[in-house]
Amino acid sequence: MTVLISSPRKSLIIFLHLREGRGNHSDMATKNVVRITKVSPAYWRATISNPPLNIFDPHVYASLRLLLDALEKDPHVRVVVFDSDVPEYFCAHYDMAWPAAGVDIPGYAPVRGDWPTFVHRLSNLRVASIASIRGRVRGIGSEFVLACDMRFASREKAVLGQPEVGAGVAPGGGALEWLPRLCGRSRTLEIVLGSDDFDASTAELYGWVNRAVPDAELDRFVDTLARRIAGFDTFPLEGVKRVVNQRAGVANFADLHESGLLFGRCVDTPETQRRVKNLFAAGLQQDGETERNLGHALSQVTSD
Repeated sequence: MTVLISSPRKSLIIFLHLREGRGNHSDMATKNVVRITKVSPAYWRATISNPPLNIFDPHVYASLRLLLDALEKDPHVRVVVFDSDVPEYFCAHYDMAWPAAGVDIPGYAPVRGDWPTFVHRLSNLRVASIASIRGRVRGIGSEFVLACDMRFASREKAVLGQPEVGAGVAPGGGALEWLPRLCGRSRTLEIVLGSDDFDASTAELYGWVNRAVPDAELDRFVDTLARRIAGFDTFPLEGVKRVVNQRAGVANFADLHESGLLFGRCVDTPETQRRVKNLFAAGLQQDGETERNLGHALSQVTSD
């Protein structure tokens, strides 16, 4: 029923052999991990609910793919808001115990091959997408919200990070494409090479998020904006998003594919194998101090 594996060694083996087709979780039961609320025909909310960490696992990805299918087909929806009902986490990071053989659930696709297509679909969706960030969002979780049109973060409770380099790999899901556009070259290198956690105020200063909003006001702020957008006509909304994408540029398939290949090459190195093993031994993918303060934990773990 779950892709998390209690043994650090087994988790490590699955992570390090994604490309070899090991691991078979085809009997995994479908979990309801993304709850859809239709506030109105024009305004939907998608709430990620995969406690305790909101790990980006096959169930979350399958649910998000099915949601995109529905958004693309519905002519009435104009805005979708993504949020979380797990208090400490919007989305911790990629599931390092992702089963390489895949899972037999509706909407599933292997993220390593399908992710560039997913990002292209989300960023070019005719519907406006808003991420309302409360809690930690790191790795592919950060890359998911970067693919959304707008990001608003709780000033007191949001934590953002790209921890991949600290775990021995490179970001393979869009950070290397989106962050230079939003934050510039030098700040992108600080974020990615440093692999540290960033508070919402700094993320706002850097351009990682649109605004850092006081936590008590975040839900009302995002809801008000979504209702405004939902009340406007479809034609100009679609046209403006299309033209802004053309002017500003969005992450393209070829670049995302190249970053994914870099991630895969990093996975194969002996140093990464040792570092990830040590991270699991320290408590990675468990609800504890390592995940809560991952930026600090990465600086304490070596590849020895």
